[in-house]
Amino acid sequence: MNPIKLEQVNPAITGLIDNIEKVLIGKRSVIELMVAAILANGHVLLEDVPGVGKTMMVRALSKSISGEFKRIQFTPDLLPTDVTGVAIFNQKSLEFEFRQGPIFANVILADEINRTSPKTQSALLEAMEERSVTIDGSTYRLAEPFFVMATQNPLEYEGTFPLPEAQLDRFFMQLSLGYPTVEEEMRMLSRFSAANPLEELQPVMSTAELAELQRQVSTIKVSEGIKEYLVRLCHRTREHHHIYLGVSPRGSLALFRAVQALAFVRGRDYVIPDDVKELVPVVFAHRMIVKPEARLEGATVDRVLAMILSETRVPVS
Repeated sequence: MNPIKLEQVNPAITGLIDNIEKVLIGKRSVIELMVAAILANGHVLLEDVPGVGKTMMVRALSKSISGEFKRIQFTPDLLPTDVTGVAIFNQKSLEFEFRQGPIFANVILADEINRTSPKTQSALLEAMEERSVTIDGSTYRLAEPFFVMATQNPLEYEGTFPLPEAQLDRFFMQLSLGYPTVEEEMRMLSRFSAANPLEELQPVMSTAELAELQRQVSTIKVSEGIKEYLVRLCHRTREHHHIYLGVSPRGSLALFRAVQALAFVRGRDYVIPDDVKELVPVVFAHRMIVKPEARLEGATVDRVLAMILSETRVPVS
């Protein structure tokens, strides 16, 4: 199959981002990163306060690509089979039939993932990693494309089950929307005064077209200098005296795929160092742990990453 020309790709991706921005005002940079994540076949952890538009953004994405959307509200009593599905005995056929759970969709919103038990969290994360679920010895493939955005509230921790580091590492990026500015919130009030723009949103891309774009991302060129720069940044997180847990090889591979996807989104067939610098915080931060004694001295993951970026030599072509 011949690669899609970038002059065809850029309008398609720009149209997708523009369409989502009709609903989510003033968050173009976050939408760009979300689109880059889905093009790289990655999943996103969105940590933010309630009411800033997390659900709206994911629903707008699913409508824009004419994909099936499912929302899973995670609660302490949710079971793994409530996510993946369950085999039910059919008394007519005298056989067990598999009833699909909500994980069988193109775009999944896993709302408040840290409010459910580790067993149910593991069922979701296994499906994310394997792109399939196994019930009673039978394996069922998930839809293509398949994208999960999980949310958690950074303020309320009572009654929650924080994701362990091994599971956080499976998320491609961690993003945050943040509050809108005064001007953006004024525009939002005007836009939502007559009707909800989400109801009027039309698809701008099919799931088949999105799947083809995902395949094309791997054709983006990454020079040996950029690869070395990327790997050195990973190793610096493992060696830094303030860091207890550095970035895993899965994290370096995620950054590699992310910079390819971001270059693709911006209409380039090659990666530049600025792509790496921009993506390091959202790809690396949730994979790292600062030492307790360093935290008492005011060290944070963001500060350490800024220090590493400033001290690591940038490749020059």
